[in-house]
Parts: sequence; structure tokens; C-alpha cells
Amino acid sequence: MTMPPEQERAKEYLLEKGTQAPLAQIRERVADAFTAMDALLEGVTEVQARRPPGGGEWSVQEILDHLVETHPLALQEMRALLENRHSPVSPIPAGLQSAAPMARRWDELRAALRRVHHEVLDVLDAAPDRPTGARAPIVMVINARDADGAVKPLSWIEECDWKACAVIFRLHELDHLGQARKALRARLR
Repeated sequence: MTMPPEQERAKEYLLEKGTQAPLAQIRERVADAFTAMDALLEGVTEVQARRPPGGGEWSVQEILDHLVETHPLALQEMRALLENRHSPVSPIPAGLQSAAPMARRWDELRAALRRVHHEVLDVLDAAPDRPTGARAPIVMVINARDADGAVKPLSWIEECDWKACAVIFRLHELDHLGQARKALRARLR
């Protein structure tokens, strides 16, 4: 079966920007993504965060809930891989949210996201820049064009080493950063 070109590019990216990349570069890129999200959220009120953008899309509140639920699991996964162990939490569901995303306080979600950002960067600061043999099954979701040219989600399970998992923090954050920007723009219309 032929792999879609978007999937091939994603796999190449994980190899080049994750597995084969210097740890310092990965850490810097992850930190930049976290900083960009923090900057976007600065000044966003709870009322703004809760406003649904329409079209079945998540509100900024729901996006943060998702990140606060998935990042700690991804961090647990990365720690296990760094210790050359199988991750007990893999694979992490792509649409994971808490039981009641809209019931959470905005300020607490923001604080929880900042905490997990710091934890991820602390782990990357302490990590040795060497491979381990352990891999974790990661649910990958990207946008891909189908035969008719329509853009649709493409998902698969990718076996990733710890450095690929580390760079996925960046990709995940940037994807939801774009989603949050779109949600905030939608509420202005």
C-alpha cells in the first residue's frame, strides 16, 4: 500500500527533527512553541476562552483542557522511553479531554499548562543526548488531501523513540496554537 505524501513527510520530519536532531535544538524548538502558546493566551479572559467558535470546533478552554490532559501523559511516555522502558500510557488517544472541560477554571488550566511546560523542558534539560532502544506507539493525526483534493484528517500509529516524542510536543502545541488562534478570531466575527 502506498503511503500518502503527507504521511511520508511527517515520518521524515520525526526522523530529521527528532531522532537525528541534537537535543539542544529539539529543546529550543519545543520551548519556542510553548512560549508562543503562552503569549497567545496572555490576556485571554475566561469568557473569551469559553466562547465556542462554531462549526463543531473546540473552544480555547477545550483546547487547553486537551493539552493539560495529554501533555502529562506524553511526558510520562517520554520519561519511560528515556529509561529504555515501554510506556505504560501508550498510545494516548488523539481527542483526549477531561470528563468536564468546561467545568474547569480558566486560571487553573493556564497554571496547569505552564507547570507541564516547565516539567517537559526540565526533563529535556536533564536528558542525555543519546538514543535508547525503547519505542512508544504514538497516535499521529495530520491533514492530508484525498483523491478529490479535499483536506481530511489522516491518522496512524507511529513507533517513536524519545527524541521523536520530544519533538511531537512542539508539533502538538503548534497545531493547537493554530486552532486556538482560529477560535479566538471566530469569536470576533
